[in-house]
Amino acid sequence: MVKVKICGITNLEDAIAAAEAGADALGFVFYPESPRFIDPGNARSIISKLPVFITTVGVILDEGEDMIRRILRESCVQVLQFHGSESPLLCTRFREKVIKAIRIKDAESISSMSMYSLDTFLLDAYHEKIKGGTGKPFDWKIAEMAKEYGRIILSGGLTPSNVGEAIRKVKPYGVDVSSGVEISPGKKDHGKIREFIREVRGLNVAR
Repeated sequence: MVKVKICGITNLEDAIAAAEAGADALGFVFYPESPRFIDPGNARSIISKLPVFITTVGVILDEGEDMIRRILRESCVQVLQFHGSESPLLCTRFREKVIKAIRIKDAESISSMSMYSLDTFLLDAYHEKIKGGTGKPFDWKIAEMAKEYGRIILSGGLTPSNVGEAIRKVKPYGVDVSSGVEISPGKKDHGKIREFIREVRGLNVAR
């Protein structure tokens, strides 16, 4: 069963819509420069109102350990997603499960994955200035190669119209979408969320 994460949640309405549509996980971006940034306290308020079986993920970029622990306390997210240049050692410092994001520029981009003692990675498209949420896909053949390092969550430019093809080609552990189901940065299109998840679930049933 391919898992679905809806990322860049900034408000309760979008969170509930994603949960009711069948999302497995919701992502909250704690990177202040992101247009999808949410304060940890506001994220906690949303999380407290979610159904019990929804996994919550905190997206963090190049913060120190003390700040990461503060974000964890204030937000109550269950999983950490490190989206910057976090070291392999830092990724082992937390009892929470950790996802390490790898920004894919070319086939060489996945070589660093072997340094991390993790079993789950998120692959996103590389952009010189934008660190995540680019809305751009990358070469999915690289994602296929990356599977030798662990479970792969495929991200980067996914939409309701291409997620089926992506899953058939890569067979990832999960898929992650943000801009592909948005009206504007930080505001989700509930119809697109439902359509995206229907596409994934349809393939799961077909298997």
